[in-house]
Amino acid sequence: MTRNLIKRFLVSPLLLILVSCANTPVIITPTVANTAVIATSTAPSPTETTISSVTPTITLTSEPPCDPSLVDYCISDGHFILRRPIQPPANDLIDPTYGYGSTASGTREPHHGVEFPNPTGTPVYAAAEGTVVFAGPDKEVIYAPWGNFYGNLVVIEHSDDLFTLYAHLSRIDVVVEQKVLAGDKIGEVGRTGGAVGSHLHFEVRRGEVEDYFATQNPEFWLIPAKDSDGNPFGTLMISVRDGGNTLIENANFTIGYYSEPSQGPNKIYYVTPYSPDMLLGEENAALGELPAGQYRIAVEMNGQILERWVAVESSKLTQVVFVVK
Repeated sequence: MTRNLIKRFLVSPLLLILVSCANTPVIITPTVANTAVIATSTAPSPTETTISSVTPTITLTSEPPCDPSLVDYCISDGHFILRRPIQPPANDLIDPTYGYGSTASGTREPHHGVEFPNPTGTPVYAAAEGTVVFAGPDKEVIYAPWGNFYGNLVVIEHSDDLFTLYAHLSRIDVVVEQKVLAGDKIGEVGRTGGAVGSHLHFEVRRGEVEDYFATQNPEFWLIPAKDSDGNPFGTLMISVRDGGNTLIENANFTIGYYSEPSQGPNKIYYVTPYSPDMLLGEENAALGELPAGQYRIAVEMNGQILERWVAVESSKLTQVVFVVK
């Protein structure tokens, strides 16, 4: 959350100053020292000075955080702290046909990461500062239930038990225990292991890195990419829960983007929900790399359609929760 800096002001007696921040009003009430004058027979010397001291009392009040289960949607800064592992002019956009948690229409294993399609040899960069904990072919069963699944693999440990995985590499440029900084080249795109076509498979895991199901959707961690005009995209998180706050499986989503809400949609997105065994966090589905604007979400559940208008902002996370009772 953005921290606001309160500047110091020179406050005169009986002056009330109101400093307002986003959702955090700050009221400064001065307390004025007693300045009554006592008559004396001797005038003060030229070196003596009479001072009226002012000691401000600061009271902070803040609103509770936005709860998306109680309102139509919430917009926050999210935690977009990871640099994209592929940088322009190469393709730094995620392949939408095999998104996190999806199965490519039932033809593949539930996806534990995202893909960046690029030619073999495209540079791959560290997403954040950290330490390399694995670099080489995954011949043994360590990070997946199958050997040689990721092919040439690099795993980097970051702070707060966060790990990033870079798979199917054609070349590895780091070694175990090597310290890296965000943006350091660690390898090159390839198609080793179980890759279908040349691409980078990228994962984010938190906690136990060798747990295949410790993964999280990278779209909630990666710094948003930019459109052709240089405007950062926004990200949408959608949850469908029952009255007991449990995620409901197999919800279907249709999302329309409207640059002008009074007219028809500019684009329609048919969003695939996560596979049931990938409902590991707070959401059923996510949609990143969205232009800022108004969106209409339709959720189909048990023959019933729920609709809602939401806003998406550049470099922000919009969180939407549908409660089905």
